[in-house]
Amino acid sequence: MIGRISHTQLLRYSGLFTWFCVGIPLVLEPWYFDESGGIGRFDLFAWRASYFSFGLFYWYITRRLGRRTNRPLDISLLVLLTAGAIGVSHFSGSGLGGILLLIIAGVLPWVLNLRIGVAWLVLQHLALAPVFASRPEFSPFDAVLQAMLYAGFSSFVFVTSVVAKQQAEAREEQRRLNAELRATRALLAESSRLNERMRISRELHDLLGHHLTALSLNLEVASHVTSGKAQEHVRQAHSLARLLLSDVREAVSQLREDQAIELGEALRSLIDGVPGLDIELDLPAEFSIEDPQRAQVILRCAQEILTNTVRHAQANRLLLRFRREHGGIAIHAQDDGRGTDATLAGNGLRGMRERLGQFGGRLDIRSAKGQGFALDAFLPLENPA
Repeated sequence: MIGRISHTQLLRYSGLFTWFCVGIPLVLEPWYFDESGGIGRFDLFAWRASYFSFGLFYWYITRRLGRRTNRPLDISLLVLLTAGAIGVSHFSGSGLGGILLLIIAGVLPWVLNLRIGVAWLVLQHLALAPVFASRPEFSPFDAVLQAMLYAGFSSFVFVTSVVAKQQAEAREEQRRLNAELRATRALLAESSRLNERMRISRELHDLLGHHLTALSLNLEVASHVTSGKAQEHVRQAHSLARLLLSDVREAVSQLREDQAIELGEALRSLIDGVPGLDIELDLPAEFSIEDPQRAQVILRCAQEILTNTVRHAQANRLLLRFRREHGGIAIHAQDDGRGTDATLAGNGLRGMRERLGQFGGRLDIRSAKGQGFALDAFLPLENPA
């Protein structure tokens, strides 16, 4: 059961479980934090609001953990999370807010880069020091030491989360490379199959065809120099030789006619196992191309579309459609990501446009903020006159 849960989901659920455990004494036994017999009504409401707000914001910020998200929104949520954790300690007069800061430490590497994450980790615990200093049993120095004690625990969580993130990125890169390798291997297998068929057809035509032609000519001559019953057998042999030669020529023609590369298996291998993205692959019933170079262009275009969608689009769904029309292959891609009003072509899109341009193809890109990213490409199957 646990093996089916991704690493980011495990991190999310463990954080929610820790948050729940912290809330047991806070919610059920508020008198525990005030031995004199009570806690102010406002403080009681405030730390409960801080606690439940923390859980809500944590649930929201970790919904797409490990995927490219809205950075300004995530930073705003981190500010609210930190404020909620400190609020729990301040209004309840306890150090349980420091445990909530441990949960934030596990999220920081997935939202911020390493340097900013470390700075955030230190500053959020320094902000906890005034909470301890407000209590009579803590001197200012003791309050800083207590805050740094929680910072030590949080550092361990932070480093563990950094390692988990690096391993997740390495696994994703390995999955992507394996998918590309499987797709390329499928394309290479198709090319090898076609080359072998071509070799066999040439061998049949050059060797068996020539020998049968010579045999037929000799039998033709023999039919004119023989007579009687022997001539009848020679003519039958001549007829069989011509029939066999016709069958060989037909077999050679069939081998030469079926010289197309099947792209369906290669494309399915390419999209297999892409995490967090629902891909709808729409292919013709028989999707084959005779030119190996054009087949390679189509495969690389599909690969670039997937890479851009996973890394930049923040999409949940991708439609990838291939159609035969107007003497070429039309490619349409549409995701439901964030989109942008200013589309800047990176190296991947420029490379795609250059590959298509080598064969007279074209590439059109459409995008708008909040409306996803759309791409239309066309690859002619015949060289322009």
